[in-house]
Amino acid sequence: MRPKHITVAFMGNPNCGKTTLFNAYTGANLKVANWPGVTVERKEGYTNYKSTKLTLVDLPGVYSLTSYTIEERVSRKEVLESNVDVIINVVDASSLERNLYLTMQLLELGKPVIVALNMMDIVEERGMEIDLHRLPEVLGDIPVVPVSARKRTGLDVLMHAVVHHYQEIPDEKVVTYSDEIENKIEQLIERLKKEYGDDHQILRWHAIKLLENDETVTKEHPILIEDIVDRSYENEIINQKYEYIEEVVEECLFNRDEKVAFTEKIDKWLTHPFWGLPIFLGIIALVFFLTFTIGDFLKGYFEVGLELFSGMVTSLLEAANVSDWMVSLIVDGIIAGVGGILTFLPNIFILFLALALLEDSGYMARVAYVMDGVMGKVGLSGKAFLPMVLGFGCTVPAVMATRALEKEADRKRTILLTPFMSCSARLPIYVLFADMFFDSYAMIVSYSLYIIGVVMAIFIALIVSKITKAKDTGILMIELPEYKTPNPRTIRIYVWEKVKDYLTKAGTIIFLASIVLWFVLNFNGNGMVTDVSESFGATFGHWMEPILSTAGLGMWQIGLALLCGISAKEVVVSSFSVLFSINNINSAAGMAALSGILGASGFTSLNAYALMIFCLLYTPCIATIATIKRETRSWKWTIGMVVFQLVLAWVVATLVFQIGRLL
Repeated sequence: MRPKHITVAFMGNPNCGKTTLFNAYTGANLKVANWPGVTVERKEGYTNYKSTKLTLVDLPGVYSLTSYTIEERVSRKEVLESNVDVIINVVDASSLERNLYLTMQLLELGKPVIVALNMMDIVEERGMEIDLHRLPEVLGDIPVVPVSARKRTGLDVLMHAVVHHYQEIPDEKVVTYSDEIENKIEQLIERLKKEYGDDHQILRWHAIKLLENDETVTKEHPILIEDIVDRSYENEIINQKYEYIEEVVEECLFNRDEKVAFTEKIDKWLTHPFWGLPIFLGIIALVFFLTFTIGDFLKGYFEVGLELFSGMVTSLLEAANVSDWMVSLIVDGIIAGVGGILTFLPNIFILFLALALLEDSGYMARVAYVMDGVMGKVGLSGKAFLPMVLGFGCTVPAVMATRALEKEADRKRTILLTPFMSCSARLPIYVLFADMFFDSYAMIVSYSLYIIGVVMAIFIALIVSKITKAKDTGILMIELPEYKTPNPRTIRIYVWEKVKDYLTKAGTIIFLASIVLWFVLNFNGNGMVTDVSESFGATFGHWMEPILSTAGLGMWQIGLALLCGISAKEVVVSSFSVLFSINNINSAAGMAALSGILGASGFTSLNAYALMIFCLLYTPCIATIATIKRETRSWKWTIGMVVFQLVLAWVVATLVFQIGRLL
């Protein structure tokens, strides 16, 4: 009889294709990328197979059930304590030996396990073969289903296996250890039975963990073990598991040495001790070249469209005899603010497309490897650089990605550094002011800000490491995934989600901010004003003038724009549109008008660069601040970080401006 409902957990190593498989079944658009640590929390979705409803749970990638990081603890807790009926162990078939270690641990849990043998296309490309008849036998006669998450093949067969084998418990003794260890396991099982009853589940797994001196199991299942466990047997258990895995691979995998992987060839250059870093900087420079050249070309069409739309709306409102203040609100407030941001959409699209291609190809993990030496000198591993790289897209998921780090202190230090990466929200600021004041050098100027952000993050990490006396974290242990041809569907999902977020901001946060800013600029305590210098906004801006003037930003409009930018960094640009009543600020005419107004006040290219430096370093957006509070669980730490970044931005921008004046 077919069951009505089954809960299925997807488990596997990082970057084995769990999330791609999850998306294929549920239609979800969760972020996927060809580098470890993308999934950092539990995700749930739903699907049906014939008359059976299935709850699918996508768990963070883990290499084993020995939990050190937050994501490992999330996955382990889910399979041990929740009502998971069956575990789909997603295995990267192209790295069978490494992936099977987790498989052996899952089999010891005493829960139904089905192996989804993913990435079979890569196995075939390398000329390797897997014996799909023998492999299930040596794994205890569990179902082994070849699938391709990217090509969406084998999906029905996998769900068929789930529905028909969800009650089949695998043999917990697939791996038989040495006589000494097996004897101790049996003794510990007997004591666990006496203490917690015969019906206590996964006794063998708990006994093995007690032999390994697992801190969590020892704490949650306290029994007398001193006369049995005289030391930690973890290394011996690991070694004996791998001995069995080697036997499995020897029996089931053929021709693995006949073809040298393309990955190994290209990594000789991309992870080279000397050339690795220059190549990384060159790749990022290429990304910016494309972002500016192609993005600016496409942006011109958006500018024309916005100008036509603005003129049409103005004509319609005037023809309808709409009051002047309402015309001003709609045209000078909403259209100028929101439209000014939308014209940057081509640049944003090109940036995200380039980042998506780099991520899905497998290059991003190499960045952590290349940066490991530098990060080690400031008390962090190269793994800490992965969230920082993710920050080039958006700081919110970058902060969440710090969960992949084992130590709380390392997480907080990485969270402190991540906002210095130039997120996509800052790009409109760079594009606008670089195009206005630096002309043909605009791309180089914007690129320099990204490099300054990385350098500043490393410099701050160095200072913090000296203060806290943080030590080098030692050897970096990170998976370098195989290079793959980027998946069009994965790229499409990634880019669309980022563009959608950008458009959502334009339709919500920037829309509301533009309206609020218009009111702030057109009213004071006595009502509506005709002179903007008498408005509430001017008053707020004048309060900040004395402080910002040392950084060359002593105009009240700039202070107000920076204050509004805390809601979302794109709002800085939309604020300039509203503050200076420029409907199409990103057009040639709009930039000429703004540069003329600023130039009349003595605002030069030096002031513009100081402004971009300030925007690079100052307080992150509200969404990031909320995420930092959630991840650190401390308002004190979060507020301290916000104040620190604000002060740092002012100090560095002041130094840039004052030193620039001297030069």
